[in-house]
Amino acid sequence: MGLLKRNPFGHILFIKKWLIRIFGVLTHRRYHGFNELYIEGSEIIKALPDKNVLFISNHQTYFADVVAMFHVFNASLSGRQDNIKNVGYLWQPKMNIYYVAASETMKAGLLPRILAYVGAISVERTWRAGGKDVTEKREVNPNDSENIRIALEDGWVITFPQGTTKSFKPVRKGTAHIIKQYKPVVVPIVIDGFRRSFDKKGLRLKKKNILQSFIIKEPLEIDYENETIDQIVEKVAYAIEQHPSFLNVIPAEEIEEQERLNTLRQWQVDYSSKSKTN
Repeated sequence: MGLLKRNPFGHILFIKKWLIRIFGVLTHRRYHGFNELYIEGSEIIKALPDKNVLFISNHQTYFADVVAMFHVFNASLSGRQDNIKNVGYLWQPKMNIYYVAASETMKAGLLPRILAYVGAISVERTWRAGGKDVTEKREVNPNDSENIRIALEDGWVITFPQGTTKSFKPVRKGTAHIIKQYKPVVVPIVIDGFRRSFDKKGLRLKKKNILQSFIIKEPLEIDYENETIDQIVEKVAYAIEQHPSFLNVIPAEEIEEQERLNTLRQWQVDYSSKSKTN
């Protein structure tokens, strides 16, 4: 790799690689040490094509979710099975991973600006400004969609279809338009425990010994030509377990604490631990 080789957005890959390495080492113990990250489905990551893959996920913090994905993706590609042991997998990280993030979030301080260099596709949110919802939605910036297209053509893109860290908010139709227009492989991810582990920004460790889970699901089967936007929206909501129907199966106290599915998944962790011991 030439020292000045750049990606389609003009970022120097040598600098990006070292940022991934440095931040990866600094954050590793947040998921493997202070807390343990339970991973399921890493074999799915290894089987994906190198380009035109769209990851859809629920959202719990601004940055910790994305950082965990960089860890899990690179660990999986390096042959680790559902674990992120030994941070050496970041020595040769996958360089064409991008994530969609709100412009105002990525401009809020020096650290977010540095993290943006790692792979942020900054977009203007039409329904929110200055940290508050707006009654009059702004026009969609066509450059945002174009940048996502460029990123998909170059590699993998992570997006959070709800556009917020609040649970069970509606999936934005923009994600469905992207899916229908660019026809990527769509891989759902469901995360949990991050909201309790970190502050809202995902920069400060708030609590230790929290169960964090990272479930990778099989790619969605989508009829790009015939399914409507609303049908894709509903399919996405179900896939990331944010459809309103999930409210009917989660205990009320768990909803109040915003600890979705921790109780339901605890048995998986216990079973996995026993299997590895035997």
